[in-house]
Amino acid sequence: MLALALVWVLAAPAQGPDPHAVAREQLVKELAASSLTRPAIEDPRVLEALRATERHRYVPERFRHAAYWDRPLPIGHEQTISQPWIVARMTEQLATQPGHRVLEVGTGSGYQAALLSRLVAQVYSIEIVPELASTAAAALKEAGRSNVTVRAGDGYQGWPEHAPFDSIVVTAAPDHLPQPLVDQLKVGGRLVLPIGPEGGVQQLKTFVKTKDGTLEQLESLPVRFVPLTGAGAEKGP
Repeated sequence: MLALALVWVLAAPAQGPDPHAVAREQLVKELAASSLTRPAIEDPRVLEALRATERHRYVPERFRHAAYWDRPLPIGHEQTISQPWIVARMTEQLATQPGHRVLEVGTGSGYQAALLSRLVAQVYSIEIVPELASTAAAALKEAGRSNVTVRAGDGYQGWPEHAPFDSIVVTAAPDHLPQPLVDQLKVGGRLVLPIGPEGGVQQLKTFVKTKDGTLEQLESLPVRFVPLTGAGAEKGP
């Protein structure tokens, strides 16, 4: 059964000066360079979105000094805002286009949705923790991300009212592929998500949906995410 709660449709307020531009530019340069442990972020549209998206807006006040470090940070409710490289890599793997409609499962802080909002026409984002959904919606509204709609609910079931989606990104780890999300993905669309048990080996996987409705795997990287929760995630396939 689809869990429904509050829906926020965001309007765009005026923007003020940004005192974090230098730190953000340094982060973009870091992510655009390869290292021994990770490949570079190469998509120029993703790099420009990173340059324009103010991560400090989505970080609790006490951690804002670290907002542009390439590391995850706690956001409360046993959740985190992911490491910027992971967010950028997942975004890059979605292969978004300006006219796309994207589903995000796991709004968290709102940062991933904010980044995507600069690349696509519409972002629909679901967060199972109502307090985080409310906080993220407020941060996105303040940042002027008017093409993001946030809902509190069980993201395992997706958002069928707005399906099919050009791409879907999941920011918490189920231990199996959620079939409702596969069903709501367009043919040719991409699904990017971590899969694996909590505390065990997880893989960040990128799939593309083929004409016969099956998924072809394109990439797999070792990662560690918080678990995906909700009725569907607990019951399994």
